[in-house]
Amino acid sequence: MEIAIFILLMVGTFFLMEGVAWFTHKYIMHGFLWCWHRSHHEPHEGFFEKNDYFAVVFSVPSILTIVLGFEVSWLWFLKPIGFGILAYGIFYIIFHDIIVHRRIKIKFVAKNPYLKRMIRAHKIHHKCLTKDGAEAFGFLYAPKKYAVKEVENKPSV
Repeated sequence: MEIAIFILLMVGTFFLMEGVAWFTHKYIMHGFLWCWHRSHHEPHEGFFEKNDYFAVVFSVPSILTIVLGFEVSWLWFLKPIGFGILAYGIFYIIFHDIIVHRRIKIKFVAKNPYLKRMIRAHKIHHKCLTKDGAEAFGFLYAPKKYAVKEVENKPSV
């Protein structure tokens, strides 16, 4: 039973993090901390950008909840919450930094309709180079309106 609760809390936190990330991206990154996030919407030199400060900031709740969950027995429920945040961060790095932005050069072609939709939504988001006017603030979910329309190969009559 304990393992089921652990998994439920971890998976629930993972999915809740998409809402947290959407809110943070729309209202904080494209809000008062645009001074950091701007570097992600503009060309820059080198591997790192100011936007990477967010990875450090977002790792703090994960580290704190995991450590507190291990160190304070009655706060055991913080462990799976911390691991859920960590799992979301790992997925974010893989999807956002590696697959979409190719910050680590890999050979990958998205064939899955879900991945195509996510990549398209993210590219639409990056068409806006300013603080205001951007759309598609999610990281691991994009509405169906961003689906890539497949061109059917119908013979012409």
